[in-house]
Amino acid sequence: MGMILQILFAVVNLGVTGLGAYWVYAATLGWHAPSITEQQLASEREALEKAHDAESDSGPLVYTMDKFTVNLSGEPKRTIRVEVNLEMLGKDGFEEVINSDNRAKARDKIVRLLNDKTFGELESIQGKLFLKDRIATVINGILDKGVVKDVYFSEFVVQ
Repeated sequence: MGMILQILFAVVNLGVTGLGAYWVYAATLGWHAPSITEQQLASEREALEKAHDAESDSGPLVYTMDKFTVNLSGEPKRTIRVEVNLEMLGKDGFEEVINSDNRAKARDKIVRLLNDKTFGELESIQGKLFLKDRIATVINGILDKGVVKDVYFSEFVVQ
């Protein structure tokens, strides 16, 4: 009885494995790699180069905010000194962020955001990356047309 079960198991195992191999073979049988002509490749390359040239002509628009010195929450009492640079997606957004009303709103939002943070939250790289993401989200909430592409810290000191 035991020998019959072993043989039956081996036959079923070979059948399932063979069926799986056939299924993979049949699924890939009619597949051909997409072909592209030299003219199509050249036109795609030109379009990419034009798009890249248009982006590089304007260059990155980075707005450097004044330095922040803010008390952190939690014990022991610590302060943070940070300089925030905002990379804007376009010229309209750059002009919008340097507007005095928006600049004051942005500074206020960042100060409140930093006040809510503890040293433990900002100590790790993940904490700094999360802070950069939160700053970009908060500033994008203030702006109408502009978009913050990235946030950079040129100074980040916690004491």
